[in-house]
Amino acid sequence: MADQDAQDQKYRRVALYLQDKHPIREGMEYAQYAEARGFEAVWQAESRLVRDAIVPMAAFAAVTDRIKVGSGVINNWTRNIGLLAATYLTLDDLAPDRIICGIGAWWDPLARNVGIERRKPLKAMRETVEVMRRLLNMENVTFHGEFHHVDGIELDVVHGRREPRNVPIMIGATGPKMMELTGEIADGAVLNYCVAPEYNIHALERLEIGAARAGRSLDDIDRPQLIVCSVHDDRRTALDGAKELLTQYLAQQPHIAKASNVKPEVVAEIQSILGWPATKEQVRSAMHLVSDELVERITASGTPDEVKKKVREYVDNGATCPILYPLGDVKLMIDTFANGY
Repeated sequence: MADQDAQDQKYRRVALYLQDKHPIREGMEYAQYAEARGFEAVWQAESRLVRDAIVPMAAFAAVTDRIKVGSGVINNWTRNIGLLAATYLTLDDLAPDRIICGIGAWWDPLARNVGIERRKPLKAMRETVEVMRRLLNMENVTFHGEFHHVDGIELDVVHGRREPRNVPIMIGATGPKMMELTGEIADGAVLNYCVAPEYNIHALERLEIGAARAGRSLDDIDRPQLIVCSVHDDRRTALDGAKELLTQYLAQQPHIAKASNVKPEVVAEIQSILGWPATKEQVRSAMHLVSDELVERITASGTPDEVKKKVREYVDNGATCPILYPLGDVKLMIDTFANGY
């Protein structure tokens, strides 16, 4: 009986992922609905040049009471470290003990196109996490690294809580070296989407290597995972919804295409059709290059029963909490996962 209870609990953790597909006020309603249906967190993306994560996070936190609110993920290049820590302190003031900082190393060509040289991403991330954690611990920090230089700074709260803040720092890692660093220094890993469940096997091996460096085990590292979820009673409609998204992502985020084992020539052909930013017409004209087999392999798409089965595969391969990115009817997806999967 105890084993069965543990198995049931394993398939109950679930979170919602929002990007820029919906107006923010609509997202606020979805956050409330997800909270009412037992979801443990809502994560807000910060991707492309379209929507900052912090404003929606504050909006979601303001209209909910229990659900956690995470950034999925911000980058560690474009915010000064003092401002970064103060931002999460502010969010924690709004929703104490409910804020999660998901942070990642960003990606080219977007970073390059806005003048950011992503050199030594591992060292940059290590410094960011160290200084930010110390600041959120309400320490007075002096640190002189390669990327961050601070002299005697602290979050100088005068009119509020002075105690250390409980803001877990989760790294959105994709590559093996960043995964090892995550296991070593972070509270958790935000595992990427648009990958097959088997991707997690090697990711967890790398996390475990990093964890061992810090005297930790894999069980010490939370492993929520972004999963594209296109659910519809009509399977064809669900698959086409995911196919539209994948067409854009494979063209614009090469690190995801690589992790998904998509043939480079397919990516190149899609890129030859899509501009930057891509129009809906360009995306639709390239959709035929994304096969049903790929959609089924790297997303949870189909009928309610099919998507629940696919999400279980990610959990069985080491994800601790699916973060579901809904395509189509958001409330249908929330309802599908409300009572476990």
